Amino acid sequence: MSPARRPLPPSSSLPPLRSLNDQLESSILSLLGSLHTLYCPLPTSQAFEANSAPKDLPIAADSGYASDNDENSGDEEQGFELRDDPYERAFAERWLTGFLGRAEDLTCFESDESRQGAIDKASSVLASFFSQDEEDLEDTEITRDYHFTLNLDSCEIERDGESMGSQTITVQLTDGLAGRDNADHTDVGLQSWGAAFVFTELMCATPAQLKFTKGALGPAPRIIELGAGTGLVGIALGKILPRVGVSSPTIIATDFHPTVLANLEANITKNFSSTGQDKDAIFPTVLAAPLNWETPDLSPPLDKQADVLVATDVIYDPEHALWLRDCAARMLKPNGIFWLMLTVRTTGKFEGISETVRASFNGRDGLRNPQGRVLTILDEERFARPDGIGRGDESEYRLFRIGWV
Repeated sequence: MSPARRPLPPSSSLPPLRSLNDQLESSILSLLGSLHTLYCPLPTSQAFEANSAPKDLPIAADSGYASDNDENSGDEEQGFELRDDPYERAFAERWLTGFLGRAEDLTCFESDESRQGAIDKASSVLASFFSQDEEDLEDTEITRDYHFTLNLDSCEIERDGESMGSQTITVQLTDGLAGRDNADHTDVGLQSWGAAFVFTELMCATPAQLKFTKGALGPAPRIIELGAGTGLVGIALGKILPRVGVSSPTIIATDFHPTVLANLEANITKNFSSTGQDKDAIFPTVLAAPLNWETPDLSPPLDKQADVLVATDVIYDPEHALWLRDCAARMLKPNGIFWLMLTVRTTGKFEGISETVRASFNGRDGLRNPQGRVLTILDEERFARPDGIGRGDESEYRLFRIGWV
């Protein structure tokens, strides 16, 4: 038995990702083990049990290591410091994400078994970062103002013969994390996710590309957001559309989870009231409504079909895509469009879930409308995860334009 080694900072001990094939398999496994020890320490009770001798054995004499506790306490303190160092943690997170992206192509592993062991170890460390984030935030309710630049030139909006240029859209959101149950994946809408921000940025930068203009929608379109969560996209649309000449839109933000729905309603009130952010704005009709995709209740205000459906990062289970497809088929007009922005996750428990969308909206299966058409993917565009947006397990975003064929 030897004393524990002093932990090394990830930024100085992890090799460049491009040189991984020059490393020995044993070196990579050792590095991953060190990261696991640093960021996934055993709880005190488990560590005690793991190191305790069985009760029926005699107590061993002091080997001398017990007397080194004070001397080794500096190593433990440095471990705590490294674990809490945001720079080192961010470095480790980026390295682990890059490693997982390259692992299947690395030739330094001698067997598939050792490769899979390394992938599992890296995934467990990366997953611990996300679970720690959730634990840190679970008792926190955060309200923030988000600002987006609306490009009116793309919509050819003019006033008195002059271009309108751009305007700032402000959305105030409360992430209701105080009410979140971490064991319940249906309440993920209590926080705002990266795909919603990417889609909102796109709506503001190029509204004409997404056909959010008066020419495409008319003066009084009906837009329904599915799995609205905190309501970022629907609330932003409520502020964008009047500015691009769509004077009387109706926007209905829907969700399933009661706690999410209550937070959504509060966010809508916060943004569209006489005491809200835009005191001089013309407020459209923005509502919140419950909706269960598996057994949709399409009573008012969901009794009329939508010109546009919108959803961002709403697939967390293989069956969700099927429910979403059949629900959308009942809610979308024959000439309507469904914008679905998907988050691609390549690690963790939601790995591969994104592929269920393409399989579900395949143009063959699902409910048909009275004209005999079925919903299918018409177009797809990929977006990289911007710096500062989303979480470490989000590799990219895919925007699907879905319609009837």
